[in-house]
Amino acid sequence: LIVNDVSALRYDSGLAQLVARRGAAVVLMHNRGRSREMYREAGYVDVAREVAGELRERLAFAEAAGIERERILVDPGIGFAKRAEHSLALLAGLRELETLGRPVLVGPSRKSFLKAALGERNADQRDWGTAAAVTTVVLLGAHVVRVHAVAEMVDVVRTADAIRSHAGDSPYAR
Repeated sequence: LIVNDVSALRYDSGLAQLVARRGAAVVLMHNRGRSREMYREAGYVDVAREVAGELRERLAFAEAAGIERERILVDPGIGFAKRAEHSLALLAGLRELETLGRPVLVGPSRKSFLKAALGERNADQRDWGTAAAVTTVVLLGAHVVRVHAVAEMVDVVRTADAIRSHAGDSPYAR
């Protein structure tokens, strides 16, 4: 059982205790504010560092609620309370999340930030941009990716993993 919570256990006061009691895993996703107001909260100086810091606080909250650290994943929340430039900078700085010591889940699939690179396109026309983002996050250490074109992205991840395994001293080496 995995609970994927877009609020990092902020919206429902009893969710953390329920997750702990049930022994579920949980994905803590970074976000600021609720849907209507989150873009008003999209102000960052160093988006990767700030997201890591806010997720660190949510990790501490989850653990204090009794959720075992080994059952927690973190998600930088691409597109949630982030403008396109924030999402791009956050993906580029994804290594900052390594400081949390938890597996990182990233969901860049078909998101609107891709329009900054691809131009105006419908979501279903952003798979090649998604492939580039997935390759990047795998090379930078993501453990899990959330995607739409699953079969195609499995090939992308396998290829990126193969490249990363031969990285040696490059910045992509783990």
